[in-house]
Amino acid sequence: MSKRQVHSTLQPFFLSLTVTALYVLLFLTVLKIVGFELTVFSTIIGAFSVAAGLALSGTFQNFAGGVLILLLKPFNLSDYIVAQGQEGTVTSIQLFYTVLKTIDNRTIIIPNGKLFNEVIINTNREKTRRLDFELKLTYVVEVDKVKEIIYKAIEVTPNLLRTPKPLVGVIALEIDGIRFTVRVWVKPDDYLGAKIFLQEKIVKDLRNADIQLPSHHVLPGT
Repeated sequence: MSKRQVHSTLQPFFLSLTVTALYVLLFLTVLKIVGFELTVFSTIIGAFSVAAGLALSGTFQNFAGGVLILLLKPFNLSDYIVAQGQEGTVTSIQLFYTVLKTIDNRTIIIPNGKLFNEVIINTNREKTRRLDFELKLTYVVEVDKVKEIIYKAIEVTPNLLRTPKPLVGVIALEIDGIRFTVRVWVKPDDYLGAKIFLQEKIVKDLRNADIQLPSHHVLPGT
């Protein structure tokens, strides 16, 4: 199992399962050798297995999900994921559940059965992440001047990547104004800090340039 890089959490379980199965096989073989009738015994075991399976169906589902997560690795420890309406940093991957820690220091425990069968967004899987947001201004503004101000704000924002190149432009023309889009690239760990700094910098610089930016026209980032 070590040579095949089976997850360390799974190795003790597989070892214990194998030993238990061999003991059961040995016990049944000895009973057969001494001439014990196994028909009644097999019926009892079958009935018990069905009852146990029905009672523990949810547990088995969580176990199967945990095994698949550990083997297929859709995420690893320290990855920041969004799943089941929750998001946070993965702090533990157990056979039956996965533990997340949120930004505000809450602990979230998600059953692996539900986790593996739903959409998982892994924000750390790639080395870079695009930061997008939009803002709307009235038609009286000069497009080139607005773009110049935003590009200058991008240049002084820490932790932004220069490749791929930042993009600022008009994304839509609407009845009540011009919608600008801002797209820059960051490393996943720098996403939130860079987003806050850049948005605040753009708002301040636009106001300093006497360009009105009504609060109800600011759109949240994606």
